[in-house]
Amino acid sequence: MTKQIEITDDMIQTIANNAVREAQKKSLENGIPNVYSKNGVLYFQLPDGTITMDNPFEKGELKEKLDALTSQL
Repeated sequence: MTKQIEITDDMIQTIANNAVREAQKKSLENGIPNVYSKNGVLYFQLPDGTITMDNPFEKGELKEKLDALTSQL
């Protein structure tokens, strides 16, 4: 007889939350800002922990990296 495991919505939510937190952590470790939206406004969490509404992909080092990647397409 095969044992059935009941998977609940809470279990799925917990797994998803943990995966998101791990992805956010890895992004910051790799110098990539996390992006959040609240009431249609974008907020960027920079690797140093700063929260800003200034898009870091529009200037500086991240813009240069983004431009280099998109020019290869």
